[in-house]
Amino acid sequence: MVMNYLIVGLGNIGPEYEKTRHNMGFMVLDAWAQASDTCFRTARYGSIAEISIKGRKFTLLKPSTYMNLSGKAVRYWMAELNVPVENLVVICDDLNLPFGTLRMRKNGSSGGHNGLNNINELLGTQNYTRIRMGIGNGFARGQQVDFVLGTLGDEELGQMDELSKRVIAACRDFAFVGPDRAMNSLNIKKKE
Repeated sequence: MVMNYLIVGLGNIGPEYEKTRHNMGFMVLDAWAQASDTCFRTARYGSIAEISIKGRKFTLLKPSTYMNLSGKAVRYWMAELNVPVENLVVICDDLNLPFGTLRMRKNGSSGGHNGLNNINELLGTQNYTRIRMGIGNGFARGQQVDFVLGTLGDEELGQMDELSKRVIAACRDFAFVGPDRAMNSLNIKKKE
C-alpha cells in the first residue's frame, strides 16, 4: 500500500519573487524536483510534482495562491490526495531564526508567519509538521516586508544548495523513520 505525503513549500508566484527570502520553500521543492529528475505541472491552486520512493508517494506543492492564502491550496490538495494531516510537511522561511538554521516541529503557532496563519485557520489545527528555514532579522524597524521580499545575497544563495539537501533529507526521514527521528537529525545547531 502506497503512503501519501504532501510536502508544501511556501512562496509567492512570479519571477520578481524567485530568489527572495520568502520563497525559500519554493526553492527547496525546485531543488528536490530537479534532483529527482521530475518536473512541476500547473494544477489547481498551485504547481505539483510527484516523487515515489519505496512505497511512499511525495506530492510537492508550490501554492499559486500567494503566501497569505496558502491554506486554500493546502486544504484542497490534502482532500484531493486523501493525505491525513499527520502526513503534511510545510516548508517556510522564519525571521526568528538566524540564516542557515533549520527547525522541524510537529506542531505549534505560526510565529507571525502569514502563510502558516492561513494554513492553521483553514485546516482548523496547528498540529502538522513544519520546517522553518531561518532568514535572520537584519532589517530596520518597519522594514520587515522589504526584508522578507528582498532577494537573498550571493553568500546566502550559495548556501541554499546545502540547506535544500538537508530539508529534503528531513522530509524523506519524516516519511521513513518518523517525525521524532527526523527532527533529531535536522534540528542541530548551525556550524559557525
